[in-house]
Amino acid sequence: MSGRMVGVDVGGTFTDIFVLNEEDGTASVAKVPTTRPDQSGGFLDGISQRVPDLSEISVVVHGTTAGTNALLERKGATTGVICTEGLRDVLEMRRRDRPRTWGLRGDFEPVVDRRNRLEVPERTLADGTIRTPVDLEAVRAAARRLQAQGCDAIAILFANAYANPENEAAAVTAVREIWQNPHVSASSEILPEIREFERFSTTALNAYLQPEVSGYLDRLERALTSGGFDGEFMIVQSNGGVMAVDTACRLPVRTALSGPAAGVIAAGYIASSAGFDNVITGDMGGTSFDVSLISDGHSMLSPQTAIDFGMVVRTPMIEITTIGAGGGSIAWVDKGGLLNIGPESAGSNPGPVAYGLGNTRPTVTDANVVLGRIDPDNPIGGKLERLDVEAASEAIDQHVGQPLGLNTIQAAEAILRVANSRMAGAIRLVSIERGFDPKRFAFMPFGGGGALHAGAMLKDVGIARAIVPRYPGVTSAMGCVIADMRQDFVQTINSLVDQLDVVALKAFMQIHVDQGLAMLDAARTRFDSRTLSFELDMAYVGQTHTVSVPLTIRTEKDKVLPPTTAEIEAAFDTAYEAAFGRLLEKGVRRVLNLRSAVTGLRPKFDLRALAPTGTEVPQPRTKRNVHFGDEWHETAIYDRLALPVGTVVQGPAILEQPDTTVLVEPDLQARVDAFGNTIIEPSEGVS
Repeated sequence: MSGRMVGVDVGGTFTDIFVLNEEDGTASVAKVPTTRPDQSGGFLDGISQRVPDLSEISVVVHGTTAGTNALLERKGATTGVICTEGLRDVLEMRRRDRPRTWGLRGDFEPVVDRRNRLEVPERTLADGTIRTPVDLEAVRAAARRLQAQGCDAIAILFANAYANPENEAAAVTAVREIWQNPHVSASSEILPEIREFERFSTTALNAYLQPEVSGYLDRLERALTSGGFDGEFMIVQSNGGVMAVDTACRLPVRTALSGPAAGVIAAGYIASSAGFDNVITGDMGGTSFDVSLISDGHSMLSPQTAIDFGMVVRTPMIEITTIGAGGGSIAWVDKGGLLNIGPESAGSNPGPVAYGLGNTRPTVTDANVVLGRIDPDNPIGGKLERLDVEAASEAIDQHVGQPLGLNTIQAAEAILRVANSRMAGAIRLVSIERGFDPKRFAFMPFGGGGALHAGAMLKDVGIARAIVPRYPGVTSAMGCVIADMRQDFVQTINSLVDQLDVVALKAFMQIHVDQGLAMLDAARTRFDSRTLSFELDMAYVGQTHTVSVPLTIRTEKDKVLPPTTAEIEAAFDTAYEAAFGRLLEKGVRRVLNLRSAVTGLRPKFDLRALAPTGTEVPQPRTKRNVHFGDEWHETAIYDRLALPVGTVVQGPAILEQPDTTVLVEPDLQARVDAFGNTIIEPSEGVS
């Protein structure tokens, strides 16, 4: 079989394709509009543009926003819940938080309607003792009632099921025997971890997504197969790893940040290859701007994320801050005379005013077009012949210029200033506000629009330099090809360290290892190596917040040798002191959870394969006037992909390629490194 690996990232506006030929290390890219409501059309169209014969493909890896969109737009399945008596309203009560700080009313509605949340007699205590065995006849009656009420998915949520899953397992078996489809989720299978609301929320959201995500992936897989594809189809998880399709259909909640996570993985690999282990990523698409931080080569993982208010998912996810400031974000003036950007987006259809597809309200892209920063004769994405500069100018005039008393150019500059300010705020949020100095970091803009705003981020945030990857518009799709296969596991232990049952801890570790390695063995992909990692959530007795304590574990032929209590205490002291600068003298140490990760490291391709091979610096393709600040500058326009390694281009300049436009402002310079990346930094002599 020919070794073509295909990464596909479906965004809100464009579907991006990255094709790697493993035999010779060459790559090609494609960008097509995302199709709605069924995204599989754009998915297949993009692949077939680069690989007409699908039988030539060995692996397809997909970063999907199907789950994210279903949650944000509340378009999941009608879901039912069977829970312990008295716990019907846990999803509603949450953590006694509220959507808005002030006011007497909140407007949060759980994804499961109250009439579809049914109680049954059963009770397991916190120590795992079963006080009331589950009433299986009541469970069957509840399941039949939920079927009659039109539910397509069901979640079993029992008290303390993490401590002893026996009652829940019996109920799940009974429900699966009579349920009309495979969409049955159990909290002890999805998240065997203490804290009731988080466990209930994650499991309910998993059930809510199952019909939507598994149906979408099944349509894709069938379409690929009918086109002659006989390779492996894998899905990117929110933790930056990949999983098999059957795992994604069973655990769709793990795809909640699938697409953005793939971009961060690629950015980390590109940046570390180029010598930058500290990088802040900025993925600017048509709909949003996603920011993440990589420190010392490691992405930040968050144990829990709220996809929207009240929609809490507790599964490891790459920490990503998202704001509604994409290229298609609409600029508008509010009643108080303030200019706002987003969150409403024109998306890919109708898109910015300049697309000429019916939108009349100006976007960030329209401002870039009017200021000469985007070439109206060569729009990215392939479907349009030319951008309508006049229509974009009129829209900016009408909706921004006239209300604010500005001419067209001033209004366009104002739109960019507000958009850049919002992006800079997101970057400060992930860096300065978390104790990281942005001067130590490089900024990596990607997505179709990110490289137009790199210079502004350097000025506004004080970042030293920007690194623009070779194919910034399809970085998330490249990340799909690069990502390792990873499975995360969690199990609540809930024991004082001096009373810890080390034999039981070892048993849980071994179960996680066995399950993880079995998943890797079942995959049809090749791994360079496999790694195991373990950490404990620990605290002093009386504390509610835990610290993550990494464990150094010895193994013999995939058999885990457990740590001693003394080793656990020493590891906790090290982690706690690093976090808080001191230890509590008489504090009693407590282990809350075990977290395990089993990772199969997939082969990486040499990024030098993407670098340009020419040696002669081409002349600018043309020149055009571009507006910077308060004046027009004659600006050289280069074909970016033709610039050889070592080229230095002084600003103002624009580097164009099919999937993005790189803007080099007047006091900056662009340098092509050995991998074909463009490093943007202050011109020599400019401090």
